[in-house]
Amino acid sequence: MTILVTGGAGFIGSNFVLDWLAASDEDVVNLDKLTYAGNVHNLADLASDPRHIFVQGDIGDAGLVAALLKAHSPRAVLNFAAESHVDRSILGPLEFIQTNIVGTFHLLEQVRAYWGGIDAQAQAGFRFLHVSTDEVYGSLASRDPAFTETHRYEPNSPYSASKAASDHLVRAYHHTYGLPVLTTNCSNNYGPLHFPEKLIPLMIVNAQAGKPLPVYGDGQQIRDWLYVKDHCSAIRTVLQGGRLGETYNIGGWNEKPNLHIVHTVCDLLDELKPRADGQSYRSQIAYVTDRPGHDRRYAIDARKIEQELGWKPAETFETGIRKTVQWYLDHPQWVAQVQSGAYREWVATQYAQT
Repeated sequence: MTILVTGGAGFIGSNFVLDWLAASDEDVVNLDKLTYAGNVHNLADLASDPRHIFVQGDIGDAGLVAALLKAHSPRAVLNFAAESHVDRSILGPLEFIQTNIVGTFHLLEQVRAYWGGIDAQAQAGFRFLHVSTDEVYGSLASRDPAFTETHRYEPNSPYSASKAASDHLVRAYHHTYGLPVLTTNCSNNYGPLHFPEKLIPLMIVNAQAGKPLPVYGDGQQIRDWLYVKDHCSAIRTVLQGGRLGETYNIGGWNEKPNLHIVHTVCDLLDELKPRADGQSYRSQIAYVTDRPGHDRRYAIDARKIEQELGWKPAETFETGIRKTVQWYLDHPQWVAQVQSGAYREWVATQYAQT
């Protein structure tokens, strides 16, 4: 048996592939374009593992996807491939439209053709699982109830709009063509192997380098935080038992303001690797102009997956964030490898003091 994972060299995808092969003997065909956030070093532990078949390529390459499906006959396709950073989508939305909408369309077309050509028993067991985000639901006021699976889509950035479109395509291919699909919408992930443009790894990396810790606006934007390995276990659970055509919200039950996250990271670093001058890393916090259209609050209601499938996160925020900070302290080589000159220039531009 084999599964095909797209975007399996990125943050969530690589964690999923590593966890899958640690718990299963089922082969993984891993298709990743290796853009700036796709990193083969994430998969270094699998270099000699014959169960992991890595292919560099684009989900929008119909010929390549068709050839992989024909050659490996997967029982499931899990789509992690996406451009996923809001800030980058504001500066350059075209890549997000191309990958998240057009790429997903081409992938669905090839999967539909493959699924239509396999025998009835294989068709009945096949699944297409699409990994999405809570950002498709828009922003919440402070006292609004958390997002449920039936919340209206109200995306507010080019990134979230492109993911919303991909979700709609997946739904349409189920209702129009009968493709056996599942969709998951997750809250903010954090954990090992996270490219240091997102909040938590950026704070850890900048703190260690003695650089400012940029906080947008007043830092009171609230997000629900989900440890990445909990997310991976939820995806496995949905793949195994989710109802066809359904959406499952995956959250950590950890609503925290961004400034609280930054303070927590600083306090853990003060404990685990204190500054030589004895000052707190909090002294490096620098407030910068808020980004355009910054959603104020996201919150996930994850009761559906718990009630239907029995899944709950294993980590609290306190246990997960400690593991995350420690991982970055233990893996300075990984950090150095992903910080190219282009990455440094982008961070300097994005978080310029104004």
